[in-house]
Amino acid sequence: MIPLKDENPTNITPYVNYSLIVMNILVYIYQVFITPDPEAFVWQYALVPSDLLQNFSLVTASTLFTSMFMHGGFLHLGGNMLYLWIFGDNVEDAMGHGRYLVFYLLGGLFASAIHIFTSPGSQIPTLGASGAIAASLGAYLILYPRSRVLSVLPLGFFLRLTMVPAIIVLGLWFVLQLFQGLLTLGGPDVGGVAFWAHTGGFVAGFVLAKLFSRGGPYQRMTRW
Repeated sequence: MIPLKDENPTNITPYVNYSLIVMNILVYIYQVFITPDPEAFVWQYALVPSDLLQNFSLVTASTLFTSMFMHGGFLHLGGNMLYLWIFGDNVEDAMGHGRYLVFYLLGGLFASAIHIFTSPGSQIPTLGASGAIAASLGAYLILYPRSRVLSVLPLGFFLRLTMVPAIIVLGLWFVLQLFQGLLTLGGPDVGGVAFWAHTGGFVAGFVLAKLFSRGGPYQRMTRW
């Protein structure tokens, strides 16, 4: 199931969400096309759990933030930005600009903490906005569960466009991340997707959503 857009208008212009998308794109352009050594750039600014734990310093701690704005490829970047574009604006609408930025960064930090906890010996660079975006997804789920999302449903060799409640789209996404994360427990340290970072970010967003929202009747939801 691939979401394309939601039917949940905003009351404010989501400047922070737009800025986050632009920053991620600009960092990726620099990472791939401008920096003279892309591989060295990744090793310098991506999060490496074992390095952070064994050689903790301001430099290694800073990778908790810098890694949030890096991506491993165009599809990685595109998929993350699509989710942030669809769901992040409404979360910012509920929280306000400043609170949303703090919430986003905290969600990313919590996601990284969960990844480090589950893979403390990993020597593989971890990068991507997925954990912070997962926090936005968790917040969206609790704030707008009945908002409908236009999604692509694969049916064998055919694709179908249909409106699906956010609680189904995001609920299935979370269950998939949790299931795949459970499959990695106790396994070898391999590269790929940091499923526990996704899960941790989502849970953080779900829990913190009401705390960071400005209150009021956030019930601008379409019917099932």
